[in-house]
Amino acid sequence: MKRYKNLGGNSGVTAYEIAEDSITVQFNDGGLYLYNHSKPGMSYVNKMKQLALRGSGLNSLISRVIKMNYYLKLN
Repeated sequence: MKRYKNLGGNSGVTAYEIAEDSITVQFNDGGLYLYNHSKPGMSYVNKMKQLALRGSGLNSLISRVIKMNYYLKLN
């Protein structure tokens, strides 16, 4: 996994891994979640990938919009 830059300094996201049709996100509490084209959908996953690469806004998008709409909790 790649360390999340956290440019804002207060993100709940610590790391992420991007695949062709998904993104896996690790949170400060150790939670690891898979988001894909099924849930929450391709447009959201593409936006999440952009934010992850930028290092800002990913936690906000998840907490405000995506919420519990993940495909799979991995741990």
